[in-house]
Amino acid sequence: MKIFWVLRTYFLKIFYGRIGKKCYIAPALYVKKRKKIFLGNDVRIFPNMRAEVHRDGYIRFEGDNSIGQNLHIISGGELIIGYGTTISSNVFISNVDHTFIQGESAVKTDLIIKETKIGKNCFIGTGAVILPGTILGDNVIVGANTTVKGTFGNNCILAGGGLAHIVGEVKEK
Repeated sequence: MKIFWVLRTYFLKIFYGRIGKKCYIAPALYVKKRKKIFLGNDVRIFPNMRAEVHRDGYIRFEGDNSIGQNLHIISGGELIIGYGTTISSNVFISNVDHTFIQGESAVKTDLIIKETKIGKNCFIGTGAVILPGTILGDNVIVGANTTVKGTFGNNCILAGGGLAHIVGEVKEK
């Protein structure tokens, strides 16, 4: 199946902002503004990604990324997935929030863009939610089914019910 995805990706190069060497993109559910999505070298995206770019936003996968099935990613500004980061299945990442006005539908209100960035060599566990305004340093591990919002430095392990908290530290070699 991956051979088909590699061939398919070769033809998708004209539709994306950039697709580097040794990449493949499995069939996606939905992609809005492909020209605003940039893939470095060695990016592997498994099936059913939903990627949305709004306004002047863009999404950049820096390279050597493995993206599990069912990623839902939304950007209205700069959204960067750092080099060497692995994202497991069923993950949601966004830098877009909404204003809420009593009596109005959230989808009709203004978008609020909050800087969101995932550092290098991170691991995002299955079912994680990375909320707008989250900055993850390098070598951060996000546990399965963890919701993350805030700024976290390098070498953190994040987990917990509700909003994540630091539960450990990544050891150096």
